[in-house]
Amino acid sequence: MTATRKIVAGLFISLDGVVEAPESWHFPYLNEEMQAAVGEMHAAADTLLLGRVTYESFASVWPHQTGELADQLNGIPKLVASTTLGEPEWQNSTLLDGDVTGALAELKRQPGKNIQLSGSITLTRTLLHAGLIDELRLMVHPIVLGSGQRLFTEGTGRVPLKLTGSTTFSTGVIDLAYRPA
Repeated sequence: MTATRKIVAGLFISLDGVVEAPESWHFPYLNEEMQAAVGEMHAAADTLLLGRVTYESFASVWPHQTGELADQLNGIPKLVASTTLGEPEWQNSTLLDGDVTGALAELKRQPGKNIQLSGSITLTRTLLHAGLIDELRLMVHPIVLGSGQRLFTEGTGRVPLKLTGSTTFSTGVIDLAYRPA
């Protein structure tokens, strides 16, 4: 019997819970420790899962980059959850339209490594609500942004989680790993 695959959601998050537009606030905290942690998450995966907005952001940058992380992201099979995206053009990308949660539940039952969900706030919320997230990795940055889209909005309801790991980077970023309780 083979173990089921895990969907691991990774997000950069501010101290006040903002996950929107990390490209505008997260880079001062990026260092070798964080790069190593992100690299480990991607190395443990054989599929990258993205929502449309994050896909379009990644697809505009990563095909033009070089290095280990760029090679991982460009080479890995990518699934894009969207009802509005046309044909995805970034290499190794496949569009998931229709019953995304059903398709991902089926994919989790197949053999393979982790499915890495990066950013993609709406998709992360949907999969948390559907009980499909197996691990939530939050890299909490020591900054209060005051406004922006938060991972957990008012009315989300209870989401019981169990802390399974934590690491503090020299920049003050805390890498927290949770699984459903």
